[in-house]
Amino acid sequence: MAILKRVFFFSLVNILVVLTLSISASIILNFLGADPTQFYGMLFLYAVIGMGGAFISLLMSKWMAKRMFRIQMLDPRSQNPNERKLVELVHRIAKQAGLKTMPEVGYYNAPEVNAFATGPSKNNSLVAVSSGLLNRMSDDQVEAVLAHEVSHIANGDMVTLTLIQGVINTVVLLISRLLSAAVANALSGDRERSSFGLQYALYIVFQLVLGVLGSIVVNYFSRMREYRADAGAAKYAGRDKMISALKALGGTQELLDHEHQSFASMKISGDTRSAFAALFFFYFIFDHR
Repeated sequence: MAILKRVFFFSLVNILVVLTLSISASIILNFLGADPTQFYGMLFLYAVIGMGGAFISLLMSKWMAKRMFRIQMLDPRSQNPNERKLVELVHRIAKQAGLKTMPEVGYYNAPEVNAFATGPSKNNSLVAVSSGLLNRMSDDQVEAVLAHEVSHIANGDMVTLTLIQGVINTVVLLISRLLSAAVANALSGDRERSSFGLQYALYIVFQLVLGVLGSIVVNYFSRMREYRADAGAAKYAGRDKMISALKALGGTQELLDHEHQSFASMKISGDTRSAFAALFFFYFIFDHR
């Protein structure tokens, strides 16, 4: 049922986006005297690129995470009691959350106090924790963090954000193309012979600007998924444990890893101190959570 809801939501959003873009573009193209059939060709092309890029990233996410962070995978049959305990804890929470396929579990060597969940689906997922988290947090706090990450998997957050990112990618690419053509034609004074170099430069600029604006939308949904994962952690591990974990995470900002920013949005802890992070709410103050 959850999968059907996400597919329905995605389909509805796509229909509304395509309808809105079609109407808007038809008006703009008629004003410019351009061929409307070119727009529909661009819409199809950029939809394939935008959605395709997002889904390729999703499919590669677990593989990339393992290699970028050099994650040490843990065996549930490990002779090391601490490793076995960690795997058993993740699997117990996963069963509570109703997952049929247990996530892979691993850790990576880093001083930061952090953890993340990734993977293309509920049946193909990974929960990874940093050595800094294992060394600095109590057992109860570790349990709450793991419950938070398992909640992301159970909620299908990776797929949902991928769908949203795909739609944003499509909109950004298409609008950037239309705006760059319109502005280049206006500046050149010749609709038929506007400078290719100028149009391409404008296309890049509009992509950058609209991409930043689009990230605000993506990060809004990211904030919502963090709230839901916090609620899930409180349900599976206990409210007091989750509050304790958030307080502990709030005091470890100086230890964050800034080398792998492409995976920053997947982690439970992020930098809330920079002006850029505060402006776009990549992560919000732990007290609010």
